[in-house]
Amino acid sequence: MSIRLLDRQGRQGGFLRDVEESAAFPKGFYAKYGKRALDVLSVTLGLIALSPVFALVACCIKLTSRGPVLYRQVRLGKDGRQFQILKFRSMVDASENGLGITVSGDRRVTVVGRFLRRYKIDELPQLWNVLHGDMSLVGPRPELPIYVADYTPEQRLVLSARPGITDPASLAYRHEEEILAGQADPEQFYRTKILPDKLARNRAYLEKITLQNDFRIIVKTISSSFVLAEKTGARRAL
Repeated sequence: MSIRLLDRQGRQGGFLRDVEESAAFPKGFYAKYGKRALDVLSVTLGLIALSPVFALVACCIKLTSRGPVLYRQVRLGKDGRQFQILKFRSMVDASENGLGITVSGDRRVTVVGRFLRRYKIDELPQLWNVLHGDMSLVGPRPELPIYVADYTPEQRLVLSARPGITDPASLAYRHEEEILAGQADPEQFYRTKILPDKLARNRAYLEKITLQNDFRIIVKTISSSFVLAEKTGARRAL
């Protein structure tokens, strides 16, 4: 399988290189066919059921801050292909700082945005990404090209699957922004500590993709968004 990744030189020259990797993850019937079928069915029903929520959130964003309702950002998905991930805009418009992370207390986050991010409502537009085929409900979270360019050959194997709205690493780092806020250099801490641990957790997930496991992750994600859970063991792991 050919995985296309941004070369380090590509950050300057803008070109891609092909990296040959053989994904060693098992591919059962669910992983090959059932997972995508579940995505399409669930997302179609979800978009219909959540349409009033989408409309309400869109109105709140437009009435409280200038700028578009949706925020788009380039991420790398399956086989290293670029796509635009969708989110409800939670920051003031044109507030890019060149970094791929956000820390707790970031002044760019709007009042409505804090609420959306607290309950992960800002991620709901990614249901469209799932329906389009760029993402899955469960799978490794897609990263920015600048981070993927530094992956080791072993870490690149996470690109053998569609990225997801949620994954085991998202659950472990439910309070990532608070963890980063306590670091002297949040960007460096993310690159050297958090991201490698996330990739290791997602590789473990890919080694055993099952309907039961995906259902458990989805239920935990929903429940953790509305329950003031204890900060996870990720902090202790670091």
